[in-house]
Amino acid sequence: MKIALFASGEGTNAENIIRYFSQSCEVVIPLVVINRKEAGARRRAESLGVTVEYIPKREWEDEGRVLSLLRSYGIEAIVLSGFLLHVPDYLLRAYPERIVNIHPALLPKHGGKGMYGMHVHEAVVADGDTESGITIHLVDDEYDHGRTLFQAKCSVLPGDTPEDVAAKVHKLEYEYFPKVIGEWVHEMSRTNPER
Repeated sequence: MKIALFASGEGTNAENIIRYFSQSCEVVIPLVVINRKEAGARRRAESLGVTVEYIPKREWEDEGRVLSLLRSYGIEAIVLSGFLLHVPDYLLRAYPERIVNIHPALLPKHGGKGMYGMHVHEAVVADGDTESGITIHLVDDEYDHGRTLFQAKCSVLPGDTPEDVAAKVHKLEYEYFPKVIGEWVHEMSRTNPER
């Protein structure tokens, strides 16, 4: 299955996913799409031989441009890896149940618009939560909402800072995100062998 990664930031998860599948015969990642020209994901992906396409925010409304780009690479599914734009409806229609996101908290807690990155970890600490973690889920038309594929937890100790929580959550992301993507692709291939 050919998967495009969408990224907005430094791209550490994108790099981890590309490396994980670099020898895979079940998953190929021919394309990383970024919405910020200076995103670190560009450098990371290009250093691993993956093509990067930059689409500025205003151009995401151009359905024809985005879909033709994805089709030109034969993209069958999309993985959001630190992608901070709301996914347009036309992508949800073109890739139903085929867009996956990772959220750095245990949804439904600490999800929704504006809840990303350190904002999430700050909210976890401010609320006095004793655990946090990751949620890997399918994307629908609401922020951080679609069907959950997987969750993993980590403890939040008294005195932990948001940075401490972030470090624990990043560890879970690196460990589980590629594996869950692989399992999801395998399940889709098994239930829909013709794709």
